[in-house]
Amino acid sequence: MSQYLDDHSAAVIIESYDQLVAYFESAYKPPKQWRIGTEYEKVAVRASDCQAVPFTGGIEEILRRIGERYDWTPLLEGGRVVALQGERASITLEPGGQLELSGEQCDSVHCAKVEFAEHVRQILSVAEELGVAFLGLGMQPVSRLDQIEWVPKKRYGIMAPYMLKVGKLGQRMMKQTATVQVNIDYSDERDGMRKMRIGMGISPLLTAMFANSPLSDGDLNGFKSFRAHIWTDTDPDRCGLLPFIFTDGCGFSDYVDYALDVPMYFIVRDGEWTDMTAFTFRRFWKEGLNGQRAIMADWNAHLTTLFPEWRLKRYIEVRSVDSQPPELMLAVPALVKGVFYENDCLEGAWDLVKRWTLEERTELQNMVNRQGLNARIRGIVVKELAQELLAIGRNGLERQNVLDHKGDNESQYLERLIDQVGRGLCPADLVIEKWKGNWQQDARRLVEGSSYRIAA
Repeated sequence: MSQYLDDHSAAVIIESYDQLVAYFESAYKPPKQWRIGTEYEKVAVRASDCQAVPFTGGIEEILRRIGERYDWTPLLEGGRVVALQGERASITLEPGGQLELSGEQCDSVHCAKVEFAEHVRQILSVAEELGVAFLGLGMQPVSRLDQIEWVPKKRYGIMAPYMLKVGKLGQRMMKQTATVQVNIDYSDERDGMRKMRIGMGISPLLTAMFANSPLSDGDLNGFKSFRAHIWTDTDPDRCGLLPFIFTDGCGFSDYVDYALDVPMYFIVRDGEWTDMTAFTFRRFWKEGLNGQRAIMADWNAHLTTLFPEWRLKRYIEVRSVDSQPPELMLAVPALVKGVFYENDCLEGAWDLVKRWTLEERTELQNMVNRQGLNARIRGIVVKELAQELLAIGRNGLERQNVLDHKGDNESQYLERLIDQVGRGLCPADLVIEKWKGNWQQDARRLVEGSSYRIAA
């Protein structure tokens, strides 16, 4: 997440409320220009014992070697390599060393497949030399919080102590969890808020079908998605479902008002980071601090520190999904593209969830964290709703009919997931079965059974 805008507007002083709304309006794109971007986070462990790989001598060295061998430019903070910048993508780090590819804006999932495969090839060619394995799980399975080294980024030095003030699990979120995020475009305010509302509505279904974090601190934790549960006790000001999204006539101004009243983390001036956790953005905008006034770069940075299930920026970010085994990674952007880039499919998805109250939505979100596809709402098993959502997504991809070099459309990326959900299974169910069975609760077998591999 960058704290800067990529254009001349970054240093513009915020004089009026309209500028904050215009930030979102500036992102309008006609449907022919809609793209899909995917951000893939992965936890790294020592192959020998499944302990989290430290930043020093581990993750940092992986970044150094990738930068030296491939077409990436190292980005430094305090003299340490904390990210890599490519021509159309970047590789960044979460606070506990989770490695993330922020992919390019692709016109198809076929494009994302090529990008992801090359990324996996690059990171594994380096990681294997260092005895490191990347796991297809939604969080660190063995290492406890105090056993994981902080990535030495200044923003994390501000965020970490603040997390202890506002929730019990925020530092777990920072250091142990991993997700797959998908970014989609919108054509205007109505389209953007409609996608936000429907996305928030189906977020429990996404959490359930992709739940993949049943292991933590060396054993089963009682959840299918412990990652999603962690978000429920991270920071109530900036996480979860947003009630106003479900109100009639909701617009960009409602999201602006929400964001204005969330406490800030920081501002950056001339490379110096200032702790702003005592200020909401509204207060900083109105009062300033030590002669500094709010600029558009601050607004951009602040929006990246809000963590609802679906997030609005100059695109919409899907945030409800655990990181996946590599064979299911592309199912996430495929499902989102199929549902959200076809009008009838979008309406069909809303029909599945539109009758629920806010209380029911919140209760279901909490239930799927533990029960996955077995959770129920109004007597309906979530598995059945997930199957309907998958059918809608597949239909959307078949309509779009974007073909690869073999003549196959993007619905191919949903086939494994459709089969798995049809059997009532999320990834966590398979992990739990193996942990109790063939893996015999042995961390080394866990590594062998869930590590990324270079396809033959």
